[in-house]
Amino acid sequence: MNSVRSIDKRSFSSRCHLSLLAFMLALSCLIFIQVGADESIRLSQADIEKLGKQYGAKAQRRLEIWQEMLTTLANESEQDKLEQVNDFFNQVRFLDDIKHWKKKDYWATPVEFLITNGGDCEDFSIAKYYTLKELGVPVEKMNLAYVKALEYNQAHMVLTYYPNQSAIPLILDNINGTILPASKRPDLLHVYSFNGDKLWISKMGRRTTLVGTSDRLKPWVKLQSRIENKDINLR
Repeated sequence: MNSVRSIDKRSFSSRCHLSLLAFMLALSCLIFIQVGADESIRLSQADIEKLGKQYGAKAQRRLEIWQEMLTTLANESEQDKLEQVNDFFNQVRFLDDIKHWKKKDYWATPVEFLITNGGDCEDFSIAKYYTLKELGVPVEKMNLAYVKALEYNQAHMVLTYYPNQSAIPLILDNINGTILPASKRPDLLHVYSFNGDKLWISKMGRRTTLVGTSDRLKPWVKLQSRIENKDINLR
């Protein structure tokens, strides 16, 4: 995994533009889009080379290292997968959506995130979620979690991982690169969490109340559809 270090480093930042109010409003937008089951993030060498011709050699190399990681970690323990995937993506630059995508809120696919070498907290969490899912980590063990970063008074997203159903989840974060139990992250106030098909209110990192299905979240449904169709939307 030493080759992963070739990715440009970036300064960690906690700013995540999407407010908790905006997120809560998004919950009220019920939509019924059917998303296919094929959400594989595997790329063929032909796909990678085509993207390299479009977006440059550095973008191609980042994609190659990512795809190589999917092979090298396939038989490793879940803990090793968590640590290496977290470290890999935390080397990508933090960039606000307004600056990066010229949009107030944009959830990038992992391919878009790596091609552009930048994204915000949602993009870090989404890339980790899909990569770990591809590596065989059950969706039931993972949640994308909206939290409030208390030190910065900002809404933020992290990936949570449950070693078992009753365990305190571990936090995979781009602010603090060390994977810690939620109980060791008093700087994060948990609000909502979701995964492939469910949506919960969460407290202290735990899923407390099931409030519906995750297809209530319009950005999430759009993202799933774009990953399924391998859509790339770059400026």
